[in-house]
Parts: sequence; structure tokens; C-alpha cells
Amino acid sequence: MRLTITSWNINSVRIRLPLLRQYLALHQPDILCLQETKCRDAEFPMNDIRALGFDYVEINGQKGYHGVAVLSKLPIASIDKGQFCRHGHARHIAIKLAPEAGAAAGLTIHNFYVPAGGDVADPLVNPKFEHKLDFLDSMMDGPARLVAERAVLVGDLNIAPLETDVWSHKALLSVVSHTPIEVDRFGRVQAAGPWIDAMREKIVPAEKLFTWWSYRSPDWAAANKGRRLDHIWLSEDLRGALDGISVCKEARGWDKPSDHVPVTVDLRF
Repeated sequence: MRLTITSWNINSVRIRLPLLRQYLALHQPDILCLQETKCRDAEFPMNDIRALGFDYVEINGQKGYHGVAVLSKLPIASIDKGQFCRHGHARHIAIKLAPEAGAAAGLTIHNFYVPAGGDVADPLVNPKFEHKLDFLDSMMDGPARLVAERAVLVGDLNIAPLETDVWSHKALLSVVSHTPIEVDRFGRVQAAGPWIDAMREKIVPAEKLFTWWSYRSPDWAAANKGRRLDHIWLSEDLRGALDGISVCKEARGWDKPSDHVPVTVDLRF
């Protein structure tokens, strides 16, 4: 059985519904995890999404900010909205696939949108950065602590951990998303699973790999000042199922794009 899971920070699902249609005309993942949907549950374009072929849709929305959703072509047995965020933001949703999902039955998929953390990498003077670190800590030790067993974790984790995950390691060492304190927390969350970095299993760590390019650059492609902020992790028991990874970089050049692009994992059971 082949199972494809795509993660995409869509940066407003209603505004970028045409981009979602454009992506799905080219790619047909079995499961699509969205972050930054930016709408309340009642405002989510449910009919449009189901018309795109996803019969099972679970959402965790919030007015104007944050928000995550899981769109699935396979039946879902249960959902969970973990309390990782002390402010009550809609930043996590997890689903477990139903027995009707065949060889993928029982698979848990976590969809995360980790706080960006503001501009100053000092938790003593920047509450947003302190909140980000607290969120990461709760992924390890909180009441909704993650269990890395027959599980996939995807999302905009807002950290680029490796030197090759940013356009310039030296230039970004003090920039939020690549600072040592964040990278250390990121590593501890990953080790707590333990989780496999699926993207770097298939794309060697020596190779530059980006999933986000700032809106501030007038020519993002030429400058190529990107960061890998979007991630796909697998529990150790899924290592043998990992068959491929892809990054849809061309989506960054579409009309009115998100600043993030879709990333996809291909599993074979």
C-alpha cells in the first residue's frame, strides 16, 4: 500500500483556495495537512475542500490567526487537539486512521504549527520567543506529550535546525528560527520521540534544503535566501516504510503564493 502525506502552511485557506486547487491538479496526496488556515471552524470552506476529493476533514480553527486542518481520503477513527499551547491557540490537531484504511490503519498523524517567536531571540525580553520555547517544552513534557509509535509528525515547526537548512548559517545565527537555543530545543523534542527526520533521510544533510522564502525579497528565486521551516518526522517503527520525499518549490512562484511550499512524504506498507 502506498500512502502520501503532504504538509503545507497555506497562509489562509480561504484566500489561497485557488492555489490549493492548482496544487491538487498536479499532485494527489492521500492526506493533506494545512497550517495557518486563519479562520474559525464555521468559516472553513468545507464544501470546496470535499469537492476536491477529501471526504474526511478535521479542523482546529481560530479567528484570523493560526489554525490547522487535516484533509484525508482515508477514513479517520479519532481526532485529538493537544494542549501544547498555554495561550489556547489552534496550533495542533492529530488524527488516527480507521481500520478501513487498510495497511495504514492505526497510523497517527500529528499536524503542528509551532509559534514563530517574534524578532528578538531572548525569552527574558520577548514574550513571543518565551512562548515558543515553552511550546517546544510542552511537546516533550506536557500533559499531551507526544508518543512516537506508528506516528507521523508534520507541520510548520518554525525552526531550521541544520546549517544547510538556511541560506547562511553565519548570518542567521542570531535570527529567530536558527538560533542555538531553538535548535537545541528542536533536537531535544526530536530525540524525545525518538523521531526520524524523514526529509534528511532522503536528502543528504550536506545539501541545501529550503521550504520557506520571505515575501520581503523582490526576487525570491534569484536571491534564494530560504529556510527549512517545514518538517516531516516519522516514528522509528516507520523507518522501513519511508519511500520518498518531495518539496514543491515551484508553488512559491505561483500567483499570490504562501511563503511556504508543500512538502510530501511517500510511505509504502
